[in-house]
Parts: sequence; C-alpha cells; structure tokens
Amino acid sequence: MHGQFVWYELTTPDVDAARKFYASIAGWGTQQFDQDYTMWTIGGVPFAGIFRLGPEQRQQGIPPNWMAYVETNNVDETARLATSLGGTVVYGPKDIPGTGRFAVLHDPQGAMFGIYKSNGPSQSWDGTPVVGHFAWHELMTTDSAKAFDFYRKLFGWEKMREMDMGGGNSYTIYGKGKMFGGMFNQTPDMAGMPPSWLCYIQVNDVNNAVAVATQGGGRLHRGPMEIEGGVIAVLGDPHGAGFAVHHASAPLAAPKPAPKKASKNVSRPKARPVKAKVKAKASAKAKATAKGRTAVKKKAAPRKKSSSKKRAVAKKAGRKRTTASRRRR
Repeated sequence: MHGQFVWYELTTPDVDAARKFYASIAGWGTQQFDQDYTMWTIGGVPFAGIFRLGPEQRQQGIPPNWMAYVETNNVDETARLATSLGGTVVYGPKDIPGTGRFAVLHDPQGAMFGIYKSNGPSQSWDGTPVVGHFAWHELMTTDSAKAFDFYRKLFGWEKMREMDMGGGNSYTIYGKGKMFGGMFNQTPDMAGMPPSWLCYIQVNDVNNAVAVATQGGGRLHRGPMEIEGGVIAVLGDPHGAGFAVHHASAPLAAPKPAPKKASKNVSRPKARPVKAKVKAKASAKAKATAKGRTAVKKKAAPRKKSSSKKRAVAKKAGRKRTTASRRRR
C-alpha cells in the first residue's frame, strides 16, 4: 500500500559475517541471489537484502548502512512530487525487469530513503509489530515539522501523537492507522550529524539481543533504556551499520529518540532497488552520517522482488549507484 515500508537493505563489506551476526540476533534466514546479492528471509519469505560494499564504493565515502524503502502507487509521480516539495532524486526512477520500479531520494533536510512499486501484489508492512521484523522507523532531522509535512504530502502519513522530550523538543509519532515510527530534531550532542533514518528490529528481549550483538562484535551506542511500553537499545554491527532493537512490554509505543544511525518489498524474491541506494550514498553526506552516527550510532533501505529478477536489478543499480550522491528503506 502507498506509504507503507516495503523493503530494507544492508550494505556491508562482509556479507558472510553479516549473515551470522543478524541471524544470531533476529533469527533471519538467507537466500543467495547471486554472488553480489543475498536476501534476508523470515519464514522463507524475503523482506530485505544484503549488498556487498566494495572498495570502489568505500573510496567514494559510502559507509556500511541500512536503508528503507517506502511503497508508492507511482514511482515517477512520487519522485516528481518529492522534487516539487524540496526533495532531491539521487537515483532513478529505474525499472527492475519483471519486478517493479524504484528510485532513491533525499528529503529536504538531506535524509535518504527509497521508493518502490512492485509489478505484482503489494506485500508492504501495515504497521503490525512482529518479532523479527523491523517495527519502528525513526528520523533524526534538523526540522521535524517541515520533514513531517514533506512525508505527509508524499505518502499520506498522519501525525498520531506528539511527545514532549523536554527542553522545548518534541517527538512526532507518525503512521497510517497504525504507528510506523517517530521523528525528532537533533539535540545539541548530535550537532553535525546529517539527518538520517534508523530502523528498529523487534525482538523478544532487548537485553539478550544486546548481549548477543556485543558478543558477536557489535557495538552498543545507547541503552538498553526503558521507554513507554518497552525497552530499546541503539547498536552498530561489526562493520558500523547502525540499527536498533526494541521489545514491547505493552502495546508498541514510540521509542524515545537516541543518537544513532539509521536505514522491503516482498512479492517473494524480487529484485531490490537497494543497490542503487548504496551507490547513491556516495555523497559527502553519507560519509558525514557514517562518522557522526558511529560516534553515537549508525544509520541506515526497500523492497522485495522476484528471486531471479533481483539479480538483474542488483547488478545494474549497483553500478549506477556508484555515481549517485547521498544518505538511507
């Protein structure tokens, strides 16, 4: 459905290490697409992907990261609307043969995200929290009011709650019927960090997830800390890609903002629009994001596609992305 998160992608220099690390925390399985792309699965169904970050991309300043994609009814139309609202098209729109169409964008404040439209039935996330899935999407930005207005017009997101963070700051919870995540302005200690998205994986127990992650070479940036209805922690995987974990002790509520780095499309194995994103991240912003967030936490892509199709898209988007600028979903 238009406006729902639909695919995620991890860009990392070590795919094998990533497979072991995240499987130990979230229980994800994997399906090999080709030598360049691996898909994450839950119950055998792909919901995200892994793209290998090569030396060429690293030289361009692309850091290991997660990025999320949001589903749209019309990629080209949404890209045009985003541009008219102050956003920037980083890559695309581009077709994924037999699978769908995607584009990678920057919002007006500079946060990176992707948009995707499948050729087949939609299997985007409707906001229902499920253990093992990404269940919260948080935007750290320089102007949350303007950022929310941008996404509201782009995806029809609604403001569901406003939480007082103190010091005159607030946390905006957004969604469509159900909560998708939150947005907040950078605090003084986050000065210099580029705006970015952070995705939260819902787990059974945050303390256990943190223990497993740190034992596996991950880094704890913040937490565990109690929030309304649960506990969260912000982490970085062994190569620096930022993500967060959450468990609910009551109906899923808004995780309180914490310095960190942020980043599906499932029609069953489908091509991923993410490769383009990786290259798009080659911008100076991506580099800054990596540094800023690493000090506190890393940032983070989406879509699902048909197995044999993901292969084709991965390769094409992969090369072009190298030339794009960035984030990142």
